Amino acid sequence: MSWNNILVELDNEIAVLTINRPKALNALDSEVLKELSAAMAELEANPAVRAIIITGSGDKAFVAGADIAYMLSLTPMQAKEFSRLGQSVFSQIENTSKPVIAAVNGFALGGGCELSMACDIRIASEKAKFGQPEVSLGILAGFGGTQRLARLVNPGIAKEMLFTGEMYDAQTALRVGLVNKVVPAEELMDVCKKMARRIASMGPVGVRLTKEAVNQGQNMDIEKAFNLEADLFGLVFSTSDQTEGMRAFLEKRKAEFKGE
Repeated sequence: MSWNNILVELDNEIAVLTINRPKALNALDSEVLKELSAAMAELEANPAVRAIIITGSGDKAFVAGADIAYMLSLTPMQAKEFSRLGQSVFSQIENTSKPVIAAVNGFALGGGCELSMACDIRIASEKAKFGQPEVSLGILAGFGGTQRLARLVNPGIAKEMLFTGEMYDAQTALRVGLVNKVVPAEELMDVCKKMARRIASMGPVGVRLTKEAVNQGQNMDIEKAFNLEADLFGLVFSTSDQTEGMRAFLEKRKAEFKGE
């Protein structure tokens, strides 16, 4: 399937999804969000895809934010609907069964920072910039930023970013825990693909259930989270992947997982 603003490239078990609006610094409007949702649904349904990388086209921006020209004339009800659309699409990314890596190649501001936070892992180019500058426009983050940021970093740091609109460079983002690692710009995609391939080589069911355990467990008290982990741990023992993985270990050979 083809889209106006989204490119999808399949590289064996890895899918690279690119937001492709370089003239607008890959800004998000409702069309882009709906296409992003459709692309993610297609990748979710493709059993051959075991990991997804999301990035932005060009070398300036991952996603520079929501499209301000688009938002300017929204009514209050339209603004709420736009916020809910962004939240829904980003939750779709967060909850897809496939691991998602954000390859942050430039500006990740506003909706771009929020998109990166919806991904499981964030790898930043040394040129990347992060921020939630919505207050400088007289508004607030509306695609989950007020919630995900405070869960990813110290709540005080989150409030500082959200209240001041200040941009953080890649090293500062690394220091506060907003990104996993920072790499030279020319190495970004190679590093992301290397990590994605390593994840794809693991037991797909184990990876999927691990993601489910982490995501759901964050919203539970610790005892309920332990019960969830035990349930999923037991469940994975009904799969052929579990048998193959353990036999391969004992036989000192590489496991051949089928995701079953």
